[in-house]
Amino acid sequence: MKKPNVIVFFTDQQRWDTTGVHGNPLGLTPNFDRMARYGTHLEHTFTCQPVCGPARSSLQTGMYATATGCYKNGIPLREDLPTLAHYFNEHGYETGYIGKWHLAATRTEPVPEHLRGGYKYWLAADSLEHTSDAYHTVLYDNDNNSVKLPGYRVDAMTDAAIRYIDEKKKEPFFLFLSYLEPHHQNHRDDYPAPLVYRDSYTGRYIPPDLAALNGTAHQHLGGYYGMVKRLDEALGRVMDALHSLDLAENTIILYTSDHGSHFKTRNAEYKRSCHESSIRIPTALYGAGFTGGGTVRELVSLVDLVPTLLDGAGVAVPEHMQGKSVLPLLHGNKEGWQEEVFVQISESQVGRAIRTQRWKYCVNAPDRDPVKDSGSDRYVEQYLYDLYADPYELTNLIGMESHRPVAERLRDRLVRRMAEAGEAEPVIEAAPVQAHGQRKVYEHEWMA
Repeated sequence: MKKPNVIVFFTDQQRWDTTGVHGNPLGLTPNFDRMARYGTHLEHTFTCQPVCGPARSSLQTGMYATATGCYKNGIPLREDLPTLAHYFNEHGYETGYIGKWHLAATRTEPVPEHLRGGYKYWLAADSLEHTSDAYHTVLYDNDNNSVKLPGYRVDAMTDAAIRYIDEKKKEPFFLFLSYLEPHHQNHRDDYPAPLVYRDSYTGRYIPPDLAALNGTAHQHLGGYYGMVKRLDEALGRVMDALHSLDLAENTIILYTSDHGSHFKTRNAEYKRSCHESSIRIPTALYGAGFTGGGTVRELVSLVDLVPTLLDGAGVAVPEHMQGKSVLPLLHGNKEGWQEEVFVQISESQVGRAIRTQRWKYCVNAPDRDPVKDSGSDRYVEQYLYDLYADPYELTNLIGMESHRPVAERLRDRLVRRMAEAGEAEPVIEAAPVQAHGQRKVYEHEWMA
């Protein structure tokens, strides 16, 4: 049997609750929703680092950002680290990359070949938000020639992807399609939707966390939703192209994002926090081995998606990878699966967090520089949320006497996860005690 093709459909800064399967009422994502229903929906998926470059380093290598060395933006991915492209190259695949790279630190300059992560075909820019605009898409080809593509940026890149698929249809191929949308346009701090959707979604639906907190949602959410709508239309076009070329059932498609957006409600920008709005992402797979996989409710990290793609394509997963393939979960084998996801945070703070089915626990290193320091030997408790009672994280329980036993157990689990990720075990100081809180949490309740 022919090796399955593999496509990564990668968005930037997309909240999980922009999708219909996660309750968004605006009908923005019929193609993603169909993919989730008929393929495999990883319902609880989280980034391992809510910053563009670090998250991308993890999705290329299957390792946490402190292990790749790309713990913040502006650090090139080490040339000695094998990426998805290297593994697929070794197994006879044609490999291509289209869109935003953000792993070379060349910013607006073309990415030299030795910093392209091993991809054979190249039509990309290191920092696409700085080389392009919504209707001015500029990428660089294999020879580092500037290429301006016509149309709205999502459409221009989708056109390029469909051309690549058509050209490589007779060979097994691995295509990483990395959009900028729905990320903001940096130079004017705006979310430029396609013109047809410019005013279509303004004021129509605001998620509870954004409605409750001050931020830029009222200004930006309409454009953001319009960008999500066009991304979903692009997904439909890619799926249609695969069907027309008789490739649909032998092509694995992964749809995911690098992180979410909290619209300046949690800090002075859009991400870089432990909150659901920043770390939870929409994720589904379809095609060979994943069609009919159903809904996976276990907690999945971005770092798990690399071994999942390799496993799905029949490529052995290297032992050094820090994530795990989700394929066993599709067959009911949950043995050894993680009970929490681990998150590293940089640039806004030196932070660490874990998220269980019920709890969110986050610590901060107040004495460390969030840009210069990748980690710390000392942290202080910062956040504790009960996601059953407070899914949009509006009540911070850290320091509450009623929840001290919960925090202590979560602290131990966080320290263990940090050590497993290759970090030194730190000291985590308890938050100052607050006398008031919700009712006492009993032993049989805290573990959920």
